[in-house]
Amino acid sequence: MDQQAFKAELERDGYAVMTNTTPGAKVNPEHSHPFDVKAVVVEGALTLNCDGQSRTYKPGEIFTMPRGCLHSESYGAEGAVVLAGRKA
Repeated sequence: MDQQAFKAELERDGYAVMTNTTPGAKVNPEHSHPFDVKAVVVEGALTLNCDGQSRTYKPGEIFTMPRGCLHSESYGAEGAVVLAGRKA
């Protein structure tokens, strides 16, 4: 999806929009957020582990996560750039 179109969709749907950049390998241990997330990977890759399942998202792939969802995140050596929306 085109980044500008995705950003416009997020804003239309009431999400606060931000770009998260992780420059290299990183693991965020299990946690949750007090907001809904809708995001697209712009560069690199991001692996989400949730409910005993693991999925890697690559450029152009969109993921959503409801508030309160316990998950962990990991990034490979190339890191990732993610265009994300948060909605309380």
